[in-house]
Formats: sequence, C-alpha cells, structure tokens
Amino acid sequence: MENSPSIKEERIRKITHVYYSNPEIQKAILSFAANREVCPRYFEGFGKRPDFLEYESDILGLVKKGATSFHCSEEIWNNPLNIQTGMTPDDLNKLRTGWDLLIDIDCKWFDYSKLAARAVIKVLNDNGVKNIGVKFSGSKGWHIIVPWKAFPKEIHGVETKNLFPKLPRDLINYIRFYSEKELKQNLPADFFEQFKSVNIKRGIKCRTCQEIATEYELAEFFCDRCKIGEQRKLPVGSKDEFKCPVCRNKFSQKKSIQFYECPKCKINSRENSNNFLKTIEADLFELMGLDLILVSPRHLFRMPYSLHEKTALASVVLDKNKISDFQPKDADPLKVKIKNFTPDCREGEATQLLVQALDWDRENIHEEKKTFEFKPINIEDKSEKNFPPCIQKILLGVKDGKKRSLFALINFLRSIGTEKLEMERIIYTLNEKNEPKLQQGYIASQISWALKRKPLMPSNCREFYQGIGVCFPDDLCSKIKNPVNYVVRKNFKPGNKKYSKNKDNFKNNN
Repeated sequence: MENSPSIKEERIRKITHVYYSNPEIQKAILSFAANREVCPRYFEGFGKRPDFLEYESDILGLVKKGATSFHCSEEIWNNPLNIQTGMTPDDLNKLRTGWDLLIDIDCKWFDYSKLAARAVIKVLNDNGVKNIGVKFSGSKGWHIIVPWKAFPKEIHGVETKNLFPKLPRDLINYIRFYSEKELKQNLPADFFEQFKSVNIKRGIKCRTCQEIATEYELAEFFCDRCKIGEQRKLPVGSKDEFKCPVCRNKFSQKKSIQFYECPKCKINSRENSNNFLKTIEADLFELMGLDLILVSPRHLFRMPYSLHEKTALASVVLDKNKISDFQPKDADPLKVKIKNFTPDCREGEATQLLVQALDWDRENIHEEKKTFEFKPINIEDKSEKNFPPCIQKILLGVKDGKKRSLFALINFLRSIGTEKLEMERIIYTLNEKNEPKLQQGYIASQISWALKRKPLMPSNCREFYQGIGVCFPDDLCSKIKNPVNYVVRKNFKPGNKKYSKNKDNFKNNN
C-alpha cells in the first residue's frame, strides 16, 4: 500500500496546475532558463540531469508528470545537454560561457533575513554595483543576483568564465565580511538578549576574517618506560589516546597549552595573539546564512517564480528597496506580479567589486605563492625602436585579441621597468588605434590589477603572439624566447658587464 501524501504535498499539488498554467509564469521561467541547466523537482526528489527548457509548454508538461518546482544553474552553458557527470574542470570550462554571482541568504529568522539582505545590497552598492536582482526564496531567505554581464570577461589575461567556482567564492567571502560589519550597525539594542537562549554558534573571533576560531590544545605525551614523547595538536576536550611506537604502552599526557586557530586564515593565537578578540561573540555569519555551498559546479537554485514545496509560496522578484516591507503573504502564487530577476546592468559594472574582493582575499586569506623573486631588468633605452616586432605590431592597433594584446603589453612594459605614467601613455595611445576601442574602465582595471602585484614576464614566443596575429619575426627573434630578451639584446652587446647582469636577471625571471 502506497503512503498517503502529506498535508504539505497535498497543498502544493492543488495549486501547481493552476499556477504553472499561467502564460506569464511560463514566460518568466523560460526566459531565465536560457542557456542554463534546468532540473524539475518532484516534491522531495529531483528529475534527471542534465536537462533544459526549450518551450513554454515544457513547463506545464513536466508539471503534469508531477513536477512541483524548477531549479537551475548559476553557470551559463553553450549547450547544457553536453554536460556529463565526472567531467574535468577543463572540460566544463570549454562548455561554460559565463556565470552569475548568486548570493543565497538562508536565515532562520525572517526579520534578520531582511537585515542581512539589505546589508549585502549596501556592500554591493558601495562597490559600484547598483543594478541588482532580488527575489524571495519562497521560505525565509533571499536570492540576490549580479549578472554575468556586470563582470569583466578577462582578468589579468585569464578568462573570467574559467575561474568558477574560485572567483565567485572569493567575491562572496569579501561581501560576507563587509556585510557583517553593515549588519552589526543595524541590529536592535536588545539583539543579544533576544538570542541568548538560541542555539547559535558563539566563540572567539578572528579579527582578520571575523570567523569563529577553533579552540585547540597543544598536548605533550610521554612514555615513562622508553623515555620518548611527542607533541600533538588536538581539539580542546579530545579524549583520544595514543600509544608509544616502541613498547605500545599508552602514552601519559604531561601538559598542554590551549590556543585558538582561525579555520580560514590559519592564523593561531600562539604566534599572533592580537589577531583574536578577547570576548565571546555570536556568529553573525551563521545568522546571515550566506550559503557558500551554492557556489559549486553544477549546483542548482530555485528559479524565479518557482513554487516552494514546504510553503507553497512563489519565489517572487521584488525591488531591492522593498525588502523591509515584504511579507511572505506577498508571495501568494495566485497574486504574483511578474518582474525581471536579471537587472539591465552596465557592461563591467562589477569590475571594482571584483578587484576589491581579490585584493582583500590575497591580503587577508591567502598568501601569494612565491615562484621566484622578480629581479628588475635595468634597461636604459626603453624606446619603441627597441621593441620586438610583435609588440610593435600591437602598438599599431589590433582588431582581434585586443584583451590578450593588452595583457601582453602590460607585462612587457612592466618587465622592462616602464614607469606608470609612461605605461599608461603607451597603452591609451594604442587603444585609440584599436577597432573597436577597449573601454577605458576595462583598461584602467587591468593596469590597477597589475600594479598591485609583482611584475610578470610576458608570454614566451611564439604561440601566444601567433594566436593574436602579431608574430612577424625578424633575424633577432630566432635567438630569443621572450619579447623582453629582445630588448635586452638590443640594449647591450655581448661582453658588456651590464649586458651580462641583465641577461642573468632575465634567465632568473623567466
């Protein structure tokens, strides 16, 4: 005998046919589904993957088969049906054409969910992102979207589409950090009194990232028979026992030192005690419910105007300024009014946000890998007559590969010691010859990005430059492997001490 449907299931199934029969609902869902992987949900279970929506009638067809809601990827694909389980990151990069930044606020307390959403939007606005999509999740949370169009398509010579999920996670970490600061300013005076009996994570916070630190003890174990010992890092309160590797008798614990360690920054209080607050605080990140799990390959989220199985409410879109006044009853599926979830943003509108987030991540979370110590090359004559043919060709203006050309030129000019003002003059003069021109905001962001980091050598000859149609080698080109080496050889003759020193520097850098 089959189990009878639950009250929740009966409630939602009563309205699915009526709701999804609405042509406006079908149009809204299909419009957002373009080039996304879409998966229907059949109350408690999902349908087959990969799948997509091609026609409005597909929606009602799936509902007639039992679908109650529709979920889609934040990644954008050239053909979602070509996705296969177990594909490598490189294979997915070839199929992916972009991604939206999708911020999922999953807070248990609706009033604080509103405050969290407003804090996130304030941080986005402060970082130059004004056009933001907001929708109610259908339960107690929110989905906030910054569309793919808002992000630069390359950052420092790497296609942004291929930086998923690392780059969106860096963005959310940055937004999360500053949103907590914003949220703190808007908490009611009795906030901690309200939550004193609530089971919310509390502890000592890391000053760098505001995460709750983990408490460890550095314990010393000793074997009284063999007179040997060892040191172990354990969670405070651990009951683990260890044996002597020689006689197999149980170690006795002699002493231990307690300390804090940030799970994200990997900073500990033994080495940097000032990095940790002195008082126990509530974990506002947990309260905000910013879900980083959503930012993962092929992860799905509820589509705009899809129903929610638990509440039978619609995931409605609303104006970002109307969050405070919104109530769940406003998501009554029979009363919804259609709005576009994807805002009409400016091309590259989120460039400032991206650069700030990456700088913050590099300075606070991850130490930059040191592959070598860059040694500047002392070149006296940096005039364009000494540039290799490929760089001279770039300076005449290009039609295709403009962004790759800019990447190569920035690295080339920095590697030969060009000052910032001169570098900007050369690059902006070049851009006047490009057809069409690159946007000045894009150029400025690439220069700013480069100047905040150690210089990189430009790509070696010849494949990269052949790819953008500027490789026309002369006799000297056959003797070099990198455009910078061309300038070194033009400046100095063999036997010259300066030449030898710069040649050695180039080898070390390259």
